[in-house]
Amino acid sequence: MESEHRMKRQKRLRALLVLAACGTLLAGCASMPDDGSVDHVNSSHRAEADSQVRVYGVSPQKGEAPQQIVRGFLEATTSDEATFPTAREYLTRRMARAWDPFAGTTVLSNGPTARKAPRTRTVAKGSYSVEVSGSRMADVDDKHAYSPAKGNYSVVFHLAKVDGEWRIDRMPDGLVLGESDFQRIYRPINTYYYAQLGHDAESITDGQNVLVADPVYLRRRINPVTETVSALLQGPSGWIDPVVTSSFPRGTRLMRGQHLSLDDSGVLRVRLNAKGAKAGGKQCVRMAAQVLHTVQDQASAKVSRVELAGPKDRDLCAQTREQVDIYQPGRLNGSARRAYFIDGNHRVAAFQRKNEKPYLVEGPLGTGQVEMGAVAVNRMESEAAAVSRGRRSLYVASLEGTASTSMDAPVLMSKAKNENDRLTAPSWDGLGDLWVADRDPENPRLLRLRGGKEKPEEVRVPDLDKDQRIESLRIASDGVRIALRVREADGHVSLQLGRVVRGGTEHKPEVTVEQLRPVAPQLENVAAASWAGGSRLVVVGRESGSVQQLQYMETDGSVSDQPTLPGINDVTGVAASEDETKALLADSEDGIVRLPPDANWKTLTESGSAPVYPG
Repeated sequence: MESEHRMKRQKRLRALLVLAACGTLLAGCASMPDDGSVDHVNSSHRAEADSQVRVYGVSPQKGEAPQQIVRGFLEATTSDEATFPTAREYLTRRMARAWDPFAGTTVLSNGPTARKAPRTRTVAKGSYSVEVSGSRMADVDDKHAYSPAKGNYSVVFHLAKVDGEWRIDRMPDGLVLGESDFQRIYRPINTYYYAQLGHDAESITDGQNVLVADPVYLRRRINPVTETVSALLQGPSGWIDPVVTSSFPRGTRLMRGQHLSLDDSGVLRVRLNAKGAKAGGKQCVRMAAQVLHTVQDQASAKVSRVELAGPKDRDLCAQTREQVDIYQPGRLNGSARRAYFIDGNHRVAAFQRKNEKPYLVEGPLGTGQVEMGAVAVNRMESEAAAVSRGRRSLYVASLEGTASTSMDAPVLMSKAKNENDRLTAPSWDGLGDLWVADRDPENPRLLRLRGGKEKPEEVRVPDLDKDQRIESLRIASDGVRIALRVREADGHVSLQLGRVVRGGTEHKPEVTVEQLRPVAPQLENVAAASWAGGSRLVVVGRESGSVQQLQYMETDGSVSDQPTLPGINDVTGVAASEDETKALLADSEDGIVRLPPDANWKTLTESGSAPVYPG
């Protein structure tokens, strides 16, 4: 009796501790252990990084009450079972066949609670209703795309008796998970699609072959390579879909029954259905590039070659890593050989190596002819755009030349009376275009200068209300995503991500920034942000009533799985590179500081400000 009582008090989930080493490259263990004990594991203490732990659900026990059945079902859905066979044991046969766990996932901040549903109508004899509720923090749709969400979550599970035992006979499709379980079960990966740059693609070599990261969440241990390729074939998520395209023909899917993995030589062979097999040679090469970079982005071993085949294993095309170099994600980032900043005398200066002293750049921006307050350097590091100290004027100049080279007239001037209402720091995309915002209350605008030289053209941002304005911006190298710090009507500053839609003609381009979505919804005030990878930003801000913090955020609004950043006081600016090997820089009360790998912040210079990498 004592053991039965103890069993009822314990969690409904157990972890099988697989002590043997599991296979490499994302593949979990393929078989159950032959012996060994089953240990109880509290779900709140499961080690996310412990790849040797496998979690399996517990079947329903005799005589369990309706609320126990619902709780047992919810626990069983957090297991590492591919199709949730144990969770289905809590359902009636009809419900078990109808339930689609992959329709979407609701993420609750503290996990779901189950209690008797309020009586709203007459309940049929032999039935029972249980309310499952919690505080919603995010939704993941059927294409695996994450989006932050707020508000209360409440759904009703209906139960009926089957052979004297309670079973769930009505409930919504999908899963409901607590945040800790979601982070343990799912991992963020990038799928890759080609940027739709319109006529602007002609301004760069291979402008049709720019890959853009589209982050999705997939289960960590369930056929990871197979699921990754399947997610890629589903096409881009809804938010980014209008500005990217896939080379796979519509309706392309994997042939059934495949379990994809790399062989010992790093070769991945993928068999596609008849629709995928229709692709011609050049199109097939672009498809192979998407597969290689998507799988490689989250694989621990190097993908050396991708082979695409059709029905009956007919070869379509094959591409090695070297052959798809021209499709490398982030190829428009630039080399970021240097970091740049404004020195104590308001001139543009640079750091090249961490142990070398900074130096003034060549050309007029390093001479002090005009005192500068902020700078941005193009991805080729051949030109820079600088905003004057009072934020009134924007200058563009070469980073080559002598001290006698004169400064050209400004390419843009703000008419605002106050410095804080004038120009933001500029930003360059990988196409060579320059972006800047004028915060003039009388005429707030987002502007683009094609090639950094042409007449500024206004870029519409339809989602901005008249009482909102852009405080700063950073455009991604691919040119289809832009991060905006937006001052809200209540004075708080949020971080929003917009997609850059390009249309019109070569001579009359039409560019808009659409569908703003929050990147750091938990932060009440965002002080600075910078791109820090293909789908990642580093953000400085504070939650309500909290101290300032630095953290990595994914572009879908989820918290990155990158290590926590050490704290630093009073950061007013941050600089990262889309090349993730570059060190993080920050503008703090101690001057410009650098964060080396696995170390703490170190001062680079006490007299400078506004550090940036090219971009």
